[in-house]
Amino acid sequence: MTYKNPPTAPRQSATFDEYTLSEIRRAAATGIYDIRGAGAKRKVPHFDDLLFLGASISRYPLEGYREACGTNVVLGARHAKKPIELKIPITIAGMSFGSLSGPAKEALGRGATLAGTSTTTGDGGMTEEERGHSEILVYQYLPSRYGMNPHDLRRADAIEVVVGQGAKPGGGGMLLGQKISDRVAEMRTLPPGIDQRSACRHPDWTGPDDLEIKIQELREITDWEKPIYVKVGGARPYYDTALAVKSGADVVVLDGMQGGTAATQEVFIENVGLPTLACIRPAVQALQDLGMHRKVQLVISGGVRNGADVAKALALGADAVSIGTAALVAIGDNDPRWEKEYQALGTTAGAYDDWHEGRDPAGISTQDPELMKRVDPVAAGRRLANYLKVMTLEAQTIARACGKNHVHNLEPEDLCALSIEASAMAGVPLAGTDWIPGKTGL
Repeated sequence: MTYKNPPTAPRQSATFDEYTLSEIRRAAATGIYDIRGAGAKRKVPHFDDLLFLGASISRYPLEGYREACGTNVVLGARHAKKPIELKIPITIAGMSFGSLSGPAKEALGRGATLAGTSTTTGDGGMTEEERGHSEILVYQYLPSRYGMNPHDLRRADAIEVVVGQGAKPGGGGMLLGQKISDRVAEMRTLPPGIDQRSACRHPDWTGPDDLEIKIQELREITDWEKPIYVKVGGARPYYDTALAVKSGADVVVLDGMQGGTAATQEVFIENVGLPTLACIRPAVQALQDLGMHRKVQLVISGGVRNGADVAKALALGADAVSIGTAALVAIGDNDPRWEKEYQALGTTAGAYDDWHEGRDPAGISTQDPELMKRVDPVAAGRRLANYLKVMTLEAQTIARACGKNHVHNLEPEDLCALSIEASAMAGVPLAGTDWIPGKTGL
């Protein structure tokens, strides 16, 4: 009797997977690169690869909810007459009016205010709704200079000089014409409906010496009242942090590659920059080497999702974190209830492929008047405040379990890593060992 060999199942290539094949076909058919929003989708070492070592006999834990655990943070006390005082170490990242709708920006301001923290303007200038509903508002000063004027600089509570962001360090932003409404065009001094690309570098300085002069100019414009932040994308965190400090920054904001963007080339998002986890320790080391750790505050952003992420960033030496994508989800973006409409756009809720197109069914990343009506800024603001409250409670819970009466008392020795890569990046031992790759013996 003869036996036939059973057919083997087709084996998909790990290199040429389904998405890669579809992207090759799309590029061949169109002749243009792909543009999308959000941050990197590839898997890289992240906060999930770290674990806390809670107290037992060798450490004494604090009783949950009965013993205080502080969360307040002061940003910008190095030079500013009026530093920023926050109730929680979680801020809202810069996201522009233009990229986001007016109601969405208002909701972010309302939610941040309810939670006792700050929000940030983003590219494109300051709207009255955002200023009116943000108790603490950070004004971003970008290469484009869109909407920039001395009056609004003085109305802000802090100024953030943006050198780069994690999704595209070294690259400028994009805003497609369908999102440049008459109001956006007026604020940015642009023609309505025409695609816009922001510059990748500031027009009036090229290095740290010029940056120092620019920071001095901003201090003089604002009578030395406002803290000056410098934001950099995660690329060379040690040197960028050191140069920002030497240029006079009060606060350094460091954005890893999981940080989002309104729109840029996907090849940029997925292939330029460092994972957030790889950015923190070099930046902290730069501050320590200069004797400026905790004197110049470090704010970390890029893929922060929950209170555990917050606690891990603080344990590694950050003073605060900033959230963008998570804040948009909290106020209603990519809600599955709009799934049919997301599918009509060729995407799905949770994929974040639609941000640049201006047809967001949730009314968040759009300038369409009808879609914007779907956002109730009051209710959305409450949702954001609830989310920030939960993140803060989670961070406090972890801090107490590690025996700390303030979240800033968390430290690297409270952590271990689950992988060699995460251990090397974070500078904490591999779980079950005292080995840190590249730092301790074999």
